[in-house]
Amino acid sequence: MRLTADIWVSAYLTRLRLAAIPAFVVARGDATAGAVMVKLNTLDGRACCYQRSFDLMTGERSWVILAEGAEADVEQSIQRQRGYDRDLWVIEVEDKQGRHLLDEDGLS
Repeated sequence: MRLTADIWVSAYLTRLRLAAIPAFVVARGDATAGAVMVKLNTLDGRACCYQRSFDLMTGERSWVILAEGAEADVEQSIQRQRGYDRDLWVIEVEDKQGRHLLDEDGLS
């Protein structure tokens, strides 16, 4: 059984807070089944946006890059996605070192 989106987001934000990585919810999506995007802002004018991907052949979930580059361009990409999916959650992580913790166990 999968976690609901709001529980996953809460747990993710807690992990980030414990690692002293600032993060906040930019857009709240559907509490039960909303998709989640994570924008990593490295505070140097650049950013990267991650979305969860599901491999139908293996059943594995992983985080893949949706957009990366200039922060304004990444933000435009996120806004386009929100135009398609109003249930989308957007989390912004701010870390000069580029840490997002999405590669840790339990977050895919």
